[in-house]
Amino acid sequence: MTLGCWIVIKIGCLLDLESDYMNPYESSSRINALIVPEMVLHCVCSAVLLVMGYWFMFLLTLPIAIYNLMLYMNKRHLIDVTEVFRHCDVEKKYRIGKLTVYSFLFTVVVIRSMVAGDFSTILESFHPANEDLDILSHVLEF
Repeated sequence: MTLGCWIVIKIGCLLDLESDYMNPYESSSRINALIVPEMVLHCVCSAVLLVMGYWFMFLLTLPIAIYNLMLYMNKRHLIDVTEVFRHCDVEKKYRIGKLTVYSFLFTVVVIRSMVAGDFSTILESFHPANEDLDILSHVLEF
């Protein structure tokens, strides 16, 4: 599973908790089971971006990595069962912000791949090599 899927699961647990479909213990245990693996995977992905030389994308992931590190060092990274209702709105907004950043990074990766020509076999049908088959040029001729 990817980082985005884990965040969607966490947001779903928080929404179920607010709607009283899930009890606080079950919700916090599901969320806490995904927090540390998500942090590790995010740091690994950030390190890979740094090593591969994608500075712009690394700088976009750096604030989240620093914030995750601060939470882990202060031992505030896990959700407390007794305090889950008090911090539910803040946690939900934080998770939605992370999902937005990950969605933006995914969009940048897809666009860069298309520009670089990794999807040339898919785009080849839209750009015919033979000019006789180009319908647009025949329509625009006067």
